[in-house]
Amino acid sequence: MQNFNEQLKHLVTQALQEDVGDGDHSTLSCIPANKKGKAVLKIKQDGVLAGVSVAEKIFKQIEPSANFIYFKQDGESMLSGDKAFEVEASIHTILTCERLVLNCMQRMSGIATLTKTYTEKLQGFHTQLLDTRKTTPNFRLLEKEAVRIGGGINHRFGLYDMIMLKDNHIDYAGGLENAIDKAWLYATNYKPLLKIEVETRSMEDVVKVCEVGMGKVFRIMLDNFTPEQVLKAVQIINNRFQTEASGGINLKTIQAYAATGVDYVSVGGLIHQATSVDLSLKAVITN
Repeated sequence: MQNFNEQLKHLVTQALQEDVGDGDHSTLSCIPANKKGKAVLKIKQDGVLAGVSVAEKIFKQIEPSANFIYFKQDGESMLSGDKAFEVEASIHTILTCERLVLNCMQRMSGIATLTKTYTEKLQGFHTQLLDTRKTTPNFRLLEKEAVRIGGGINHRFGLYDMIMLKDNHIDYAGGLENAIDKAWLYATNYKPLLKIEVETRSMEDVVKVCEVGMGKVFRIMLDNFTPEQVLKAVQIINNRFQTEASGGINLKTIQAYAATGVDYVSVGGLIHQATSVDLSLKAVITN
């Protein structure tokens, strides 16, 4: 996996190409190319701030000499009326980057805010919160970063950094035992550090993985189990594998799942149900 900064640079390049095309003609038409300016990021809604460090990288990718001043850091609580940062750069840079910066920060702050709400529900429990791959294509990097900023834990980033045997894999492979054995042989020969997680759909599946997965599987996913079923499964597994509850878990039910002692709960809604936070980038006029 490329490091975060390399991936972000690629994301910014592609996003600006999409937005700017053959030129930011609104800016080119009325602002001299050598004109400098300042702008401040104003917070218009309470929540958890995310993406301010990304904003700095966006501006400095276009103009390395830009002066970026932090008023708040990623992960801090924010209130309507607060200021997140000030940037001083070419006005062309500020105006060209404005929408990309806002799109990233509004989306990331919404995800971080929702994630924080979930993690607060887990205080006092053993259970930890995972995200999923239910992300926006080509924006996963920043959506998962927002989950991390909000206090959640990133699950696998993509199809390449973990083997997860889900229902369709298992059915196509001819059953749980075949799927596990084939995955283990593949990982052993091709990429020994790949961990294997297996989705189970019933208590019988849980028992089967416990029988055939020792030394091969590291985590059992309990998919669409009720809290009562998760409790029974956790007792059967008895710490021989990590455990993850997934499927339909929300703010109303998460504590019931956590009370079972399951190691992780995964919630796709952290990302696909998050609502963007209202932010604005406003020019600072000094003369």
